[in-house]
Amino acid sequence: MSIEESIQNADTTSPPEPDPVTETAPPVRAPRRRVLRTVGLIAVAAVIGLVGGTAVGYGIQADREPTALPPLNQPGLAYPAKPLPKGQEPAPLSAKEDRQAKAQGDLRKLLVAKPAGAKADEFADRDGWMSVSTFASDFKEPGRALDYQLGLGVRRIAVTSWASGEHKRTEVRLVQYRSGDVRGAQEYIEDQQSYMPEEKFARNEGTALKGSADGRYYVFPVQREAGYLDLYETRAYFHRGDIAVEIFMYDTEKISEKDIRSLAERQLGRL
Repeated sequence: MSIEESIQNADTTSPPEPDPVTETAPPVRAPRRRVLRTVGLIAVAAVIGLVGGTAVGYGIQADREPTALPPLNQPGLAYPAKPLPKGQEPAPLSAKEDRQAKAQGDLRKLLVAKPAGAKADEFADRDGWMSVSTFASDFKEPGRALDYQLGLGVRRIAVTSWASGEHKRTEVRLVQYRSGDVRGAQEYIEDQQSYMPEEKFARNEGTALKGSADGRYYVFPVQREAGYLDLYETRAYFHRGDIAVEIFMYDTEKISEKDIRSLAERQLGRL
């Protein structure tokens, strides 16, 4: 066969078909760039739709008339709509009944009186007032205690103390905070009560004071140290309105629970 016939036969002869068992066609994959472009277009369309829908919604709402609120339901008021006729007005509270008037007067007059036979003892200021700085100096960190008291709104402190027998000492403090604001007095009393169960103090939760919402009194364990007399201590903490009350009793002999309880109840009654 000549070379030309071989070329003609090669051009006209169809290529062999692939074996379906041994050969498979390669998978067709979409270009990745086209997929990313499609996702981007969908995200842009979603944002445009959201912004457009919000704008249309605001426009519709702005064009509407405002909806009137329903009337308030007040079927009856606790006070009369008109003043009571002359002669039927309630009588004003007396100074004894008006607790707020009592608290705004001389705070020292609200201190419980010392028992018969007791002698006036030394305390911060002999005229019955204790300065806030002196009050703060009783704490372990006076500077922080002073800032704390000023933050609570302390106003003034009235104090009395007396001695009964050879070693028994009693001190009562009325710590008044901002007028009409019970938060300062309540927070201070709760703070003092919070550490009473600790080892260095009463080591107990105390006993609830009758007639007071959160008042408590505490009997401490005896303190014994070589070369010294035994020391017994009791305390009471409570508040009434904007006045916080602290009571301390010390003796070298055991102090009964009745002593601190009765004194706290008498002071509570004065308020």
